[in-house]
Amino acid sequence: MSIAEIQKSTEQKMQKSIEALKHDFAKIRTGRAHVGMLDHIQLDYYGSMVPLNQVAQVGLADARTITVQPWEKKMTSLVEKAIRDSDLGLNPSTTGDIVRVPMPLLTEQRRKEMVKVVKHEGETAKVAVRNLRREANSQVKEMLKSKEISEDDDRRAEDTIQKLTDRYVAEIEKLGFEKEKEVMTV
Repeated sequence: MSIAEIQKSTEQKMQKSIEALKHDFAKIRTGRAHVGMLDHIQLDYYGSMVPLNQVAQVGLADARTITVQPWEKKMTSLVEKAIRDSDLGLNPSTTGDIVRVPMPLLTEQRRKEMVKVVKHEGETAKVAVRNLRREANSQVKEMLKSKEISEDDDRRAEDTIQKLTDRYVAEIEKLGFEKEKEVMTV
Protein backbone atom coordinates (compact mmCIF):
# COMPACT_ATOMS: atom_id res chain seq x y z
CA MET A 1 0.00 0.00 0.00
CA SER A 2 1.33 3.46 -0.87
CA ILE A 3 1.24 6.61 1.23
CA ALA A 4 -1.31 8.15 -1.15
CA GLU A 5 -3.57 5.10 -0.74
CA ILE A 6 -3.30 5.29 3.06
CA GLN A 7 -4.17 9.00 2.98
CA LYS A 8 -7.10 8.48 0.60
CA SER A 9 -8.46 5.59 2.68
CA THR A 10 -8.08 7.60 5.89
CA GLU A 11 -9.88 10.60 4.38
CA GLN A 12 -12.76 8.40 3.22
CA LYS A 13 -13.09 6.90 6.69
CA MET A 14 -13.00 10.36 8.28
CA GLN A 15 -15.74 11.49 5.88
CA LYS A 16 -17.82 8.50 7.00
CA SER A 17 -17.37 9.65 10.61
CA ILE A 18 -18.78 13.05 9.62
CA GLU A 19 -21.74 11.39 7.88
CA ALA A 20 -22.40 9.24 10.96
CA LEU A 21 -22.29 12.35 13.15
CA LYS A 22 -24.79 14.14 10.90
CA HIS A 23 -27.05 11.09 11.12
CA ASP A 24 -26.75 11.07 14.92
CA PHE A 25 -27.47 14.82 15.09
CA ALA A 26 -30.61 14.30 13.00
CA LYS A 27 -31.99 12.12 15.79
CA ILE A 28 -31.50 14.82 18.41
CA ARG A 29 -34.69 16.76 18.50
CA THR A 30 -35.18 20.46 18.56
CA GLY A 31 -38.57 22.04 19.18
CA ARG A 32 -39.93 21.02 15.76
CA ALA A 33 -41.12 17.63 14.58
CA HIS A 34 -39.37 15.87 11.71
CA VAL A 35 -39.86 12.34 10.44
CA GLY A 36 -36.15 11.47 10.73
CA MET A 37 -36.47 11.48 14.52
CA LEU A 38 -38.11 8.06 14.45
CA ASP A 39 -35.65 6.47 11.99
CA HIS A 40 -33.65 4.60 14.64
CA ILE A 41 -36.72 3.08 16.35
CA GLN A 42 -36.90 -0.68 15.75
CA LEU A 43 -39.75 -3.04 16.52
CA ASP A 44 -40.42 -6.75 16.45
CA TYR A 45 -42.07 -7.69 13.15
CA TYR A 46 -42.79 -11.42 12.90
CA GLY A 47 -39.73 -12.31 14.96
CA SER A 48 -37.17 -9.92 13.48
CA MET A 49 -36.29 -6.38 14.46
CA VAL A 50 -37.04 -3.89 11.67
CA PRO A 51 -36.96 -0.08 11.47
CA LEU A 52 -40.27 1.68 12.08
CA ASN A 53 -40.32 3.20 8.60
CA GLN A 54 -40.42 -0.31 7.08
CA VAL A 55 -43.72 -1.23 8.76
CA ALA A 56 -45.48 2.14 8.69
CA GLN A 57 -45.94 5.39 6.80
CA VAL A 58 -44.32 8.21 8.78
CA GLY A 59 -45.45 11.77 8.09
CA LEU A 60 -46.09 15.18 9.62
CA ALA A 61 -49.56 16.36 10.63
CA ASP A 62 -48.23 19.81 11.54
CA ALA A 63 -45.01 21.41 12.82
CA ARG A 64 -45.34 19.74 16.22
CA THR A 65 -46.96 16.38 15.42
CA ILE A 66 -45.64 13.28 13.67
CA THR A 67 -48.16 10.76 12.34
CA VAL A 68 -47.36 7.07 11.99
CA GLN A 69 -49.76 4.87 10.05
CA PRO A 70 -48.84 1.16 10.22
CA TRP A 71 -49.49 -0.83 7.05
CA GLU A 72 -51.05 -3.60 9.13
CA LYS A 73 -53.73 -2.72 11.69
CA LYS A 74 -52.44 -5.18 14.28
CA MET A 75 -49.06 -3.36 14.30
CA THR A 76 -50.60 -0.14 15.69
CA SER A 77 -50.15 -1.04 19.38
CA LEU A 78 -46.60 -2.35 18.75
CA VAL A 79 -45.68 0.89 16.96
CA GLU A 80 -47.08 2.98 19.82
CA LYS A 81 -45.18 0.89 22.40
CA ALA A 82 -41.90 1.09 20.43
CA ILE A 83 -42.14 4.89 20.23
CA ARG A 84 -43.03 5.19 23.93
CA ASP A 85 -40.14 2.89 24.94
CA SER A 86 -37.60 4.74 22.78
CA ASP A 87 -35.07 7.12 24.32
CA LEU A 88 -36.81 10.18 22.83
CA GLY A 89 -39.18 10.84 25.73
CA LEU A 90 -42.26 10.94 23.49
CA ASN A 91 -45.83 10.07 24.45
CA PRO A 92 -47.74 8.80 21.39
CA SER A 93 -51.51 8.37 21.27
CA THR A 94 -53.58 6.23 18.91
CA THR A 95 -56.60 7.46 17.00
CA GLY A 96 -58.09 4.61 14.99
CA ASP A 97 -55.17 3.14 13.09
CA ILE A 98 -53.01 6.29 13.17
CA VAL A 99 -50.45 6.88 15.91
CA ARG A 100 -50.00 10.57 16.66
CA VAL A 101 -46.73 11.67 18.25
CA PRO A 102 -46.95 15.22 19.63
CA MET A 103 -43.65 16.98 20.27
CA PRO A 104 -43.58 18.35 23.80
CA LEU A 105 -42.13 21.82 24.24
CA LEU A 106 -38.54 21.64 25.34
CA THR A 107 -37.85 23.12 28.75
CA GLU A 108 -34.63 24.99 29.41
CA GLN A 109 -33.33 22.03 31.42
CA ARG A 110 -34.18 19.59 28.62
CA ARG A 111 -32.44 21.83 26.09
CA LYS A 112 -29.31 21.82 28.24
CA GLU A 113 -29.47 18.02 28.44
CA MET A 114 -29.75 17.89 24.64
CA VAL A 115 -26.69 20.16 24.33
CA LYS A 116 -24.77 17.67 26.52
CA VAL A 117 -25.83 14.89 24.15
CA VAL A 118 -24.69 16.99 21.16
CA LYS A 119 -21.30 17.60 22.82
CA HIS A 120 -20.94 13.89 23.63
CA GLU A 121 -21.73 12.88 20.03
CA GLY A 122 -19.20 15.45 18.80
CA GLU A 123 -16.50 14.13 21.14
CA THR A 124 -17.21 10.58 20.01
CA ALA A 125 -16.77 11.63 16.39
CA LYS A 126 -13.51 13.45 17.21
CA VAL A 127 -12.18 10.33 18.96
CA ALA A 128 -13.08 8.26 15.87
CA VAL A 129 -11.19 10.70 13.62
CA ARG A 130 -8.17 10.69 15.94
CA ASN A 131 -8.18 6.89 16.01
CA LEU A 132 -8.11 6.92 12.20
CA ARG A 133 -5.14 9.30 12.35
CA ARG A 134 -3.30 6.95 14.73
CA GLU A 135 -4.09 3.96 12.49
CA ALA A 136 -2.82 5.78 9.38
CA ASN A 137 0.34 6.96 11.14
CA SER A 138 1.12 3.43 12.33
CA GLN A 139 0.71 2.14 8.76
CA VAL A 140 3.18 4.80 7.57
CA LYS A 141 5.60 3.88 10.41
CA GLU A 142 5.42 0.23 9.33
CA MET A 143 6.40 1.29 5.82
CA LEU A 144 9.34 3.25 7.27
CA LYS A 145 10.43 0.25 9.36
CA SER A 146 10.37 -2.03 6.34
CA LYS A 147 12.35 0.65 4.43
CA GLU A 148 9.63 1.14 1.79
CA ILE A 149 9.75 4.91 2.37
CA SER A 150 12.32 7.45 3.59
CA GLU A 151 12.15 9.44 6.82
CA ASP A 152 11.28 12.55 4.80
CA ASP A 153 8.34 10.72 3.21
CA ASP A 154 7.29 9.58 6.67
CA ARG A 155 7.37 13.13 8.04
CA ARG A 156 5.48 14.53 5.03
CA ALA A 157 2.84 11.79 5.28
CA GLU A 158 2.34 12.42 9.00
CA ASP A 159 1.99 16.17 8.35
CA THR A 160 -0.59 15.52 5.66
CA ILE A 161 -2.52 13.12 7.89
CA GLN A 162 -2.42 15.68 10.74
CA LYS A 163 -3.77 18.41 8.45
CA LEU A 164 -6.54 16.04 7.38
CA THR A 165 -7.34 15.29 11.02
CA ASP A 166 -7.39 19.00 11.91
CA ARG A 167 -9.75 19.73 9.01
CA TYR A 168 -12.23 17.02 10.04
CA VAL A 169 -12.07 17.91 13.75
CA ALA A 170 -12.82 21.54 12.81
CA GLU A 171 -15.79 20.39 10.72
CA ILE A 172 -17.07 18.28 13.65
CA GLU A 173 -16.79 21.30 15.96
CA LYS A 174 -18.65 23.48 13.44
CA LEU A 175 -21.47 20.91 13.11
CA GLY A 176 -21.68 20.61 16.89
CA PHE A 177 -21.84 24.38 17.36
CA GLU A 178 -24.62 24.67 14.76
CA LYS A 179 -26.62 21.85 16.37
CA GLU A 180 -26.20 23.38 19.86
CA LYS A 181 -27.48 26.70 18.52
CA GLU A 182 -30.44 24.92 16.90
CA VAL A 183 -31.29 23.08 20.14
CA MET A 184 -31.06 26.22 22.30
CA THR A 185 -33.23 28.33 19.95
CA VAL A 186 -36.73 28.55 21.35
